[in-house]
Amino acid sequence: MDEGGDYPSSPDSLPEPERPPLRHIDKYIRPECPCLSKRVTVAVLTCMGFIIMFGMRCNMGMAKVKMEEGKAKMKWSVTTSSAVDASIFWGYFITQIPGGFLAARYPPNRLFGAAIGCSSLLHFFVPSAMELQNPGLAITIRVMQGLVEGVTYPACHGIWRYWAPPLERSRLATLAFCGCYAGLMFSMPITGELIKRIGWHSPFYFYGSVGILWYLSWLWLVFEKPCKHPTIEARELMYIENSLGGAAQSHTIPSITNTPWKAFFTSMPVYAIFVANFCRSYNFYLLVLFQALYFTSRWEMDIEKNAFLGAFPHLLMTIIVPTGGVLADYLRKREILTTTQVRKLFNCGGFGMEATFFLVVAYATSSTAAVIALSCGVAFSGFAISGYNVNHLDIAPKYASILMGLSNGIGSIAGCICPYAVDLILTEKSDDEWKLVFIMAAMVHYVGVVFYALFASGELQPWAESKSLEDKQWNPYDAAFDGEIKKSSSVQSNGLLQRRLSGKNVNYGTVEPPAPPIVSAGNPFVQSTNPFRQEAVQPEPHDSYMHGTVDDREY
Repeated sequence: MDEGGDYPSSPDSLPEPERPPLRHIDKYIRPECPCLSKRVTVAVLTCMGFIIMFGMRCNMGMAKVKMEEGKAKMKWSVTTSSAVDASIFWGYFITQIPGGFLAARYPPNRLFGAAIGCSSLLHFFVPSAMELQNPGLAITIRVMQGLVEGVTYPACHGIWRYWAPPLERSRLATLAFCGCYAGLMFSMPITGELIKRIGWHSPFYFYGSVGILWYLSWLWLVFEKPCKHPTIEARELMYIENSLGGAAQSHTIPSITNTPWKAFFTSMPVYAIFVANFCRSYNFYLLVLFQALYFTSRWEMDIEKNAFLGAFPHLLMTIIVPTGGVLADYLRKREILTTTQVRKLFNCGGFGMEATFFLVVAYATSSTAAVIALSCGVAFSGFAISGYNVNHLDIAPKYASILMGLSNGIGSIAGCICPYAVDLILTEKSDDEWKLVFIMAAMVHYVGVVFYALFASGELQPWAESKSLEDKQWNPYDAAFDGEIKKSSSVQSNGLLQRRLSGKNVNYGTVEPPAPPIVSAGNPFVQSTNPFRQEAVQPEPHDSYMHGTVDDREY
């Protein structure tokens, strides 16, 4: 058997799929990564895209710490500095819901790649705005970055709608999303080393360049659907398309008018995802924006040590996220737990453990204890990604990109609130103030645990169900035809059904029996055993219909 599914491993046993024409570059270099299936290649490149995107977000926090220490001291007030930090989330929030519709209407792979490519290009201009001490320009650039990055999460869910078999959703999605945390893991030491050796502006140019190179690779290797990939193996294509069935193809593209908004906002499983996303986003952006400041002001670490110790929690999370995805799929595939149980276990367990370790950080009396507790908490939160972050695909795969846009938009509100809330607390950056910051973060997570445990679901919601493509094509009993059959006699209806299925005007020589005379109830000739009674005449059927054999038919 092939690793892609329960299909024969011999290529000769599979029909050769119809392939799209090769592009000019494909004639010289095949669009594939050695030793990786095409769907895993998509996951790896998506992960790399998130690594770059979240690495760029980390540059600002560490650059500001270095500028405060050097000659180019920031002259911005606390309010202005908070506005610059939060500005990327203003733009990020605006494009979440539009991003969901764009991902449903246009190729999501192009949307995802273009978003990170544009953000990388804008990243080149951030150091100039900071050097000029122009907060308005810095805010404008970061709002524009947020606007383009806002479509990435909905687009990512749009990609998995076509590429992820149902029992591989957790592992492929978590492999992609672990790039968010790997981005922090790599960015902290890389940014710290670049700042130390070259200057605070160098990380912006480095990440901008890497992002452009990644975008070119994405255009070369990633395609909208498996059937549009010119070099995909037949068995992988068959496995993906058969496992998805008609789910990957909607009869109607979701739009503002046909999207079940009322169902969204009256569904408690949807609210469970929203609340979980808000809670996770608050604590995630707390670490993105303030972790470097915490180690510097609370424990007086230098920038280099700060960078490497700060990266360690995110290294653990980068390992845990895909591991959790594999474990979640294993529990579902073996039917050890239901999908609902898996989502609740991973989400509530991850959030609850992170909240508990945040309390340990709040009361830590040494830098070693703080680093260990923070590392353990962040690592456990990696399991939650196999909970709420892929839950959209469980409850409403047709609307997954739109739901992801909504929930991520709510998460971006947390990103806007976090810098203002923390800056209001950290007036003096004292130990007690840092303690309050982490206690508040723990409480946010505990709220998420309770709400998700009560209301989350892993089952397809009734309002998200749609007839499969198979039903649409093969089922003759639609509303119009039901009425047509009801108007026909019981003898004629069989011929009407066959004409509808075959598309031909077939004459079966059906003869209507005359109305029987009124006779006594005991007359034996009224029964069907009467040899003189006229019967409907129908020729023997032949295999000229769309599907099935003679034995499959019921007359």
